[in-house]
Amino acid sequence: MADPAMSVSPYWELTFDADGDVDQGERDRLLSEVRQRGVSDLIVFSHGWNSQRAGATQLYSRFFAPIPRLAPKARIGYVGVIWPSMEFPDQPIPDFPRSTVAATEATASPALDAATRHALLDTFPGKAPVIDQIARMLDQQPPQDTELEEYGRLVRTLVETMPPGPQALFGADTLAEGVPQCEPRMFAVGCTAEVCEQFAQALAHLAAPQSPGPVTEFALPNPWKGARELLRQAAYFAMKRRAGTVGERGLGPAIGRLAAVAPEVRVHLVGHSFGGRLVSFALRGLPEGVHSVKSVTLLQGAFSHYAFAARLPDDPRTGGVLQGQQNRVDGPLVCCYSHCDSALGTIYPLASRMADDDCSFAAVDIVRVLGDKWGAMGHDGVQAVPGTRSLSLAEALNSPLPASGCVNVDACAVVCHGEPPTGAHSDIVHPELARVVLAAGRIDRPAAAQASPV
Repeated sequence: MADPAMSVSPYWELTFDADGDVDQGERDRLLSEVRQRGVSDLIVFSHGWNSQRAGATQLYSRFFAPIPRLAPKARIGYVGVIWPSMEFPDQPIPDFPRSTVAATEATASPALDAATRHALLDTFPGKAPVIDQIARMLDQQPPQDTELEEYGRLVRTLVETMPPGPQALFGADTLAEGVPQCEPRMFAVGCTAEVCEQFAQALAHLAAPQSPGPVTEFALPNPWKGARELLRQAAYFAMKRRAGTVGERGLGPAIGRLAAVAPEVRVHLVGHSFGGRLVSFALRGLPEGVHSVKSVTLLQGAFSHYAFAARLPDDPRTGGVLQGQQNRVDGPLVCCYSHCDSALGTIYPLASRMADDDCSFAAVDIVRVLGDKWGAMGHDGVQAVPGTRSLSLAEALNSPLPASGCVNVDACAVVCHGEPPTGAHSDIVHPELARVVLAAGRIDRPAAAQASPV
């Protein structure tokens, strides 16, 4: 059942494929054992980008480790969600072991190292010749614009071969009345050079020393320095769609099955990065009448800050793709965010805007884009949902959290370590964040305190 290296027990894993189908043996084992082990609270954690099961298990073990000490009287069970996502080697979790070779390869050249190539093959099966050609072009960086457009065509073939799904949106995770969904425009014919220049400029901005004054001018770096980011966005597009599919078609129904056999078990969903999107879409996949989800905690969620909004502030015809789903939680939906997350503060909104709008921008847009309608949940929290409370991390830890609704928690006091281009995006292994999960679920608190609103 539990990995011998896991820091907590009882621990189960639920493995899902790209279509959201669960490993039935793992699911049935959880269903049969959760009551036998006397579990009253079940914490279900979904990773974000990740290449291997071992990396996900290590993340879960480290995050869960302080919880038994923090909630010694609680009868807690733990579930690690395993789903097929992808990790680029230049986005490590702070303090996690990292291969020296991989680190050198990732920073010395935009060419693809062996680990990234293998991960791309897993993400886009059957595309080895295309991926090999992409790797050669990244290595050679031919100067002709026609070659850069050919590179864009190759990346576009990866996106075009992805099967359609119910979560096809990439940019703002919003739905406009009467407006059809479409594939990301950043992959459109003729956009490659401008898109790569914008990514290269944004990456140069993140890598440069930051001054307190306004940024007035950007040099135009080699667009091939942004070409790797375009490839990363193709992989992220696949992961983002897949996270929604696994959540809605896989995890949501699995929680429904658990509620049917163990209705007394209180479920607490936790998700990092695209894992936050996954557990949020699980709410949409819950069977009717299931009220076992008692809290949701999003850690640096990599999806739109308007995802739960009924209407966007600047467009009353448009609402979030998950509007109202926070009401499926019989407790609070807590969003931990940090402005130190440069992956979500710069690259995510820039990519989201290029996905949904014209691919041409002025250099100043790289700065101005921050905080606008393309923002991410993990950078500034839930937006445009009436009644949302905003707290500092200290406030969240030193007083009871609201008993329902959306709650934003500024976690930059601890989520602050990491280097460009992702910054602090994966800096989530902190006992303070484990305490937020416990506070959101009112775990190890008297029943009267669990029921009383704040």
